[in-house]
Amino acid sequence: MIDITDYLWIIWLSFIVICVIIELLTLEFTFLMIAFGSIAGLGAELLGWEWWVQILLAAIVSVLLLFTIRPLLLKKLRTGEDPTPSNIAALLGMRGRVVSPIVETGGLVKLANGETWTARIASSTEQRTIETGEDVLVTVVDGATVVVVPVERATV
Repeated sequence: MIDITDYLWIIWLSFIVICVIIELLTLEFTFLMIAFGSIAGLGAELLGWEWWVQILLAAIVSVLLLFTIRPLLLKKLRTGEDPTPSNIAALLGMRGRVVSPIVETGGLVKLANGETWTARIASSTEQRTIETGEDVLVTVVDGATVVVVPVERATV
């Protein structure tokens, strides 16, 4: 009869390889920390410790690494990152000028970045139409439509 505990080292090695492969796909350092915990479990196996001690040691090392080393690695990885918002986040708060009057069915707005978007007036605004040439501010992006509010012109 085969005793599976005689082959735990193969299970540990397989688990380590699987964790490293998943880590290469995710790049979040979570599975890397679990892989290092599994290396501790493999070490316990090679020292001849009981199977439950191996699992306990692997779990403790993994949790410690997840809560201590992983945050430091993520912080280091994200230093120098470009803080400029992109995609939809870049449109929120952007100013624009009305190209085609915005009525209840919609209109067109040319945004400060040069793009022309279909637009509608925010429901919180009392104004029901915005005429051509008026300045607006993007509050929400809903699909291919920006929801805008009129910008009050400052008097000089």
